[in-house]
Amino acid sequence: MDLAHSLFPLGWQHYLLGGVLIGTGVALLFVLTGLVGGMSTVFSSTWSFVLQRPFFQQARFTDSRNWRLVFALGLVLGALVWWLLVAQGAAQTTDVPAWRLLLGGALVGYGARLGNGCTSGHGICGLGSLQWPSLLAVLTFMATAFLTANLAARWLV
Repeated sequence: MDLAHSLFPLGWQHYLLGGVLIGTGVALLFVLTGLVGGMSTVFSSTWSFVLQRPFFQQARFTDSRNWRLVFALGLVLGALVWWLLVAQGAAQTTDVPAWRLLLGGALVGYGARLGNGCTSGHGICGLGSLQWPSLLAVLTFMATAFLTANLAARWLV
């Protein structure tokens, strides 16, 4: 078995296509509107519709929540199209226990808040606009991910 097949047993083409589509989408968003499409801000601004806590009612969330909600709905619709066309409506499953998924999601959410943005905001938008803080954030994200994956593979298997 060659290295490419062991790293990408289902092929690499859909990863390339996904990356091109995401990059094109955020580039068009920025070029056409001057807006940055990071997902942690989309998440927070969407919650500003229903949560009245001061954090979610900041102007940076409430003033941009309408377009961010449309952005998030586009991502959901894109996933639905992929599921219908590529996965052909097949159920998507994983052998990862629910507690690990929940713990991972909580840690990622905490990290996005701590890092003042998520991997899409820093990795795609921030690096694309040559922001040095985004480079530091991405390097931190990746180092933490490598360390966590290796520790999890060793101790949680």
